[in-house]
Amino acid sequence: MSLAILYSRALSGMEAPLVTVETHLSNGLPSFTIVGLPETEVKESKDRVRAALQNGRFKFPAQRVTVNLAPADLPKESGRFDLPIALGILAATGQIPTDKLDQYEWVGELSLSGALRPIHGALAMTYGALRSGRSFVLPQHNAAEASLVKEAVVYPATSLLQICAHLTGHESLQQHAAPSEIDVINADDLDRHPDLVEVKGQAHAKRVLEIAAAGGHSILMIGPPGTGKSMLAARLPGILPAMTEQEALEFAAMQSLASGHFDITNWKRRPFRSPHHTASAVAMVGGGSVPRPGEISLAMHGVLFLDELPEFDRRVLEVLREPLESGYITISRAARQANFPARFQLIAAMNPCPCGYLGHYGGKCRCTPDQVARYRGKISGPLLDRIDMQIEVPAVPQQDLLHQGKSESSRMVRARVETARQYQLARQNATNAVLKVHEIDKHCKLDEQGKHLLEHAFSRLNISARAYHRILKLARTIADLAASEQINSRHIAEAIQYRRLDRD
Repeated sequence: MSLAILYSRALSGMEAPLVTVETHLSNGLPSFTIVGLPETEVKESKDRVRAALQNGRFKFPAQRVTVNLAPADLPKESGRFDLPIALGILAATGQIPTDKLDQYEWVGELSLSGALRPIHGALAMTYGALRSGRSFVLPQHNAAEASLVKEAVVYPATSLLQICAHLTGHESLQQHAAPSEIDVINADDLDRHPDLVEVKGQAHAKRVLEIAAAGGHSILMIGPPGTGKSMLAARLPGILPAMTEQEALEFAAMQSLASGHFDITNWKRRPFRSPHHTASAVAMVGGGSVPRPGEISLAMHGVLFLDELPEFDRRVLEVLREPLESGYITISRAARQANFPARFQLIAAMNPCPCGYLGHYGGKCRCTPDQVARYRGKISGPLLDRIDMQIEVPAVPQQDLLHQGKSESSRMVRARVETARQYQLARQNATNAVLKVHEIDKHCKLDEQGKHLLEHAFSRLNISARAYHRILKLARTIADLAASEQINSRHIAEAIQYRRLDRD
């Protein structure tokens, strides 16, 4: 047989499109050609495959070898095609049987000795293989994360020789089972996050954190240095409910795509990302010649904390506007376009003025009104309008710091948050923060007093239509925490006070 056909996977954002690897042998001067829009790493596979076959004591054909990676308009990158190319040559030369090749999909980079090296994006490719109904063969190093897709049939391998032994019937590959320890996550796992009980005072800010956790809302905290803004932000993951199975798989797939592998000890644990204010726009939203996810995607289903918000480059902050609304980011390049999910919870912190002490009870601030205005003007109005809650975090008086009274633990707050989330999922199958405009009227029903108060606020505070809808969603979350089916005036009043900058 001079033609062999195998199946593999490419990566395009979070998708893993099918790639058909066609290997053809023909008469003529010996050559080895790879076509189908291969990038440099794929072109270099010729040398890796040749050495791996020769070191495995296989015969490399002294013929014209042509490998086509179809579809031809899909860019192919990385060394993951080494394994199917090598197997295609062996099948085309009759050195391995071909009757089982179409039952599998193959990925893996080959070392010169024929050992398999790990690849990126194993979870996304396993999803693709599952949908196609084929088994998936990949390097042993990626087996644990691939087996998180429980319905998939995954066969890990360590070398080309082991796979050939499986195909010839000498030694079968063993299917990898999902680790049993990932199936359960208990309160002790969630309690690994810092606890709210460690934060002295700031009852108002803790209430805001609870509302944000219950409804998935974003927060901007404004206050002098040392008031606990960073401490509060770090404790938000500890009061968030555990990830669902689908959320955990999406986050694991993103980590696999970005770093090459996913650590299963982080299964169902929400991420907390805190990039430095010198981060570029590409680092924040993703990009590169081969698009890779950025911080907003790596914080998916978790928390993105931006400390010292005005110190970030304005262009970096402005790129957050679209993903805050849509929940995804599109990276466009000349040769390709990639979509990455970006459903994150934004928590930001900033000082009230350049020196940081405006409003401090010690009276330390000496900033002029113009300096304060320029400092706050670094954050655009459209971005502020997209942040659900904007609150002050004042300096904690000395007596509160010295007070030894106990406050609520994260576990106690999380119990209320989980109950409120259950109401939301039962009602609309989503958190309140992601409700669309046409869904708000259906799920955010107000009593007469609530309607009157909101109409009054709309006219007096000159809020935008977006802020109006965000107040409604906030009030819906506050009502859920109070186990109230209808939104009343108390819920509206509390939601309005969290739109601090709308009143300035």
